[in-house]
Parts: sequence; structure tokens; C-alpha cells
Amino acid sequence: METLIMIGQLMLGLSLLVFVHELGHFLAAKAFGMRVPKFYIFFDAWGKKLWSKQIGETEYGIGWLPMGGYVQISGMIDETQDKSALMGEPQPWEFRAKPAWQRFIVMIAGVVMNVITGIIIFTMFLATLEKEYLPMSEVNKDGIYAYDAAKNIGLQNGDKITAINGKPFERFKELISTKVFFGSDLTVERNGQTIHLKTPNNFYEQIKNPFVGTMYEKVTVEALMSGSFAEQAGLQKGDRIVRIDSTVIDRFVQIGEVLKNFKGGQVLVGIDRNGQNLTLTSKVDTSGKIGFVPAIDLPYTYKPYTWGSAFHYSFKDGYDLVASQIIAFKLMFTGRLSVRDNLASPIAIARIYGGQWDWKRFWRITGLLSFVLAFMNILPIPALDGGHILFIAIETITRRKISDAILEKAQIFGMILLLCLMVFAFGNDIYKWFYNKF
Repeated sequence: METLIMIGQLMLGLSLLVFVHELGHFLAAKAFGMRVPKFYIFFDAWGKKLWSKQIGETEYGIGWLPMGGYVQISGMIDETQDKSALMGEPQPWEFRAKPAWQRFIVMIAGVVMNVITGIIIFTMFLATLEKEYLPMSEVNKDGIYAYDAAKNIGLQNGDKITAINGKPFERFKELISTKVFFGSDLTVERNGQTIHLKTPNNFYEQIKNPFVGTMYEKVTVEALMSGSFAEQAGLQKGDRIVRIDSTVIDRFVQIGEVLKNFKGGQVLVGIDRNGQNLTLTSKVDTSGKIGFVPAIDLPYTYKPYTWGSAFHYSFKDGYDLVASQIIAFKLMFTGRLSVRDNLASPIAIARIYGGQWDWKRFWRITGLLSFVLAFMNILPIPALDGGHILFIAIETITRRKISDAILEKAQIFGMILLLCLMVFAFGNDIYKWFYNKF
């Protein structure tokens, strides 16, 4: 069932993003008087399709191969055209007959639509689902809690981080983002002094566990494992853990650190139950656990998103996401980032969506994918939108039209390159799934 849910979320997310992308090309082409014989979500490879309907000059349909989609624009040299259709003189309704600036708009329109869609999804996600955020000003009242990865670059408990790459930031979540993990300069206030600490370009390799957290957390019992030592000791859902042995609990991580010293023994657990302080005695298993599921609440004042701030941060988050993609591609190209670990096929994307249908998670991931799709399509690779835009730019600069023969060969090269990358990505993800390496 989980696999079906993963596939269902992937198909819904991709269908939405492919539709808006191709709609951008379609509307721009129609606006400039170009004919569009086909508009398909997913590919109708070898003429096979799930559904189609002819409306006017355009056949609208859903293909069976969920690897993207396309609009067939008359006179455009791409994988959708029959070569014989391009042998005659350019007709007024054809793509190739239009001026460069109109062709540029048609090709960039899909990317623009994905960016707009990403902004809309992010705005609605922040305003209606996430609803609030933890301001850095609240965190800096006590400073940050530095985990091992943070300590390795010189951060200490209680440090107040005021800027990333010289720019002040409002939300705590920005501190645990790719703009820090791919290398950054952190402005830190410590004991009345300002210092600068750097995260290396390969800092992402160290983030196997949390990087930084808030100094204080309220840890309560969310659920008890059936028959666990915690249940036997008398812990109840809603109890707040305030002390383990003689250690006052300010953070969840402290519980594990203390319990590991009592493996196979017993320990005193201090709790706050509806304002009443109680002390219970619990056995500890040999792995250093007593058997409860924690709920972690941060004792800070959150700030609600307004529609205006949500719109503002949707731009910022989208920009940061695209910037991180550029950095990641640069690192992969130079061999400093593993292609095997970071190139994903739809299999990996489906696993990211997860086996539980969670609309909050669905919209967050779909918004991310919308920006990723925009970035991938703008890459200057023949067969992608960016490849077409590159050739239009060359034509505009040189004032000479590139021959159809060159465009056809470039298109074939681009398709072969993309096919090889897709085969590699699928094969890599199948290997990871088979050997449980996701």
C-alpha cells in the first residue's frame, strides 16, 4: 500500500508540474499565432496513449510514459516533429518563421510558469500549512545549541548567529539550509565580541545528524511503547520530562546521553504532570532506552506568516533553492560531489514523497520540484528549453540563422545525453532500493 501511495503522489505532483510547464509553451505559442497540433501530459510513445480529445487544431491527451510531457509546435525542430514536415518553406504559423524574440518567449514560458507555480505553492504552503516560523531573534535570546558538526567548525553552545554570508536573516530554519551546507560565512556574537566562522564547501558531508538547535526544548511523552519500562514505571502521555537522575533536562538529546550510563539498570525520572512534580523509577534496557515516543516543543514565541510575508519568503526560498542547485551542479561537475548520491530518478522522488499521504508534505515537495524543474529545463542542453534558448541567443548575437541540419544533430545529441542520464539515474536508484541504500 505504501508503494501505491508513493506512486500516486509522484504521479499527481508530476502531472501538475508538467501541465503548467507545457501550458506556458502552449499559451505563448498561441499568442504569437503559432499552430499547436498536440498538447500532451506524459509521452504517447509509439503512438500509445491513455486518453485524447481533438479540440480545434489541437489534440489534447495523456500519454502512458510518465517521463514529462510536450506541446508540438508547428515548425519547431524537436523530438515531436516529423522530419518531412520541415522540408518545405517556413509558413507564417510555424515556429521557425517567427522572429527570435517571439521564439525566445515561447521557449522561456515553460520555465517561467514553473517558477510562478513554485512561488504560488510556497506562498500557500507557508500561509496556510506551516503558518508560523521561529524567529532568529527568539533563538538568540539564549543562543544556539551546537551539535558535533557545529562544534567542528568552532561554534559553541550559546553562540548567537546574526548573519549568513554577511546578510541578516529572520527565520531559524534558514540556518539549517543548503546555503549553509554548501559553504558559508557565519557572523557570530560570543561574549560581547563578533567573530566569523566558515562552513566548508563539503559541509553537507558532515550533516548526517543535526547541525544546530535551540538551546532549550520541552520534552513531553507523546506515546508509550506497549509493555515498555516507561509504561511500567508509570509514565503517561503528556508528562514533561524535567530530570533524568540528577541531570536537569533542557533538551531531548540529554536524555539519551544520560540513559546510556544506566544501560541494564534503573534510573530516576523526574516529570511535570499537570503542574505537579513527580519522581518515578524506571528500568533501562541494554540499548539505553526506556521506551517512549517524545514530543518536542520549543519554549519560544513563534511569529505567524501573513500573506505578504509568505509571498516574500516564497521568493527567497525559491531563490535559495535554485542557488543551491547551481552550486550542487558545479560540485558534481568538478567531482567534489557524488553524482551517484545526488542524481535522482522518479523512483527516488517517489520515496521522498513517502508512503503516507500527507498533504503538507506533498505540497512542500511539489513546490520544491517546481523550482527544480525550472532550473533543469533552463540548462543549456540541446533538447531542453535552455538548449533552444542558447541557439536563439547565438542567432541573435551573430545575426545568422543556424541551419536546420545543425539543430537536428544537436537535438539528437541532447536526446541521447538525456536518455543516458535517465538510464543511469534509474539504474542507480534501483540498485539503492535493491540493496537498501536509500
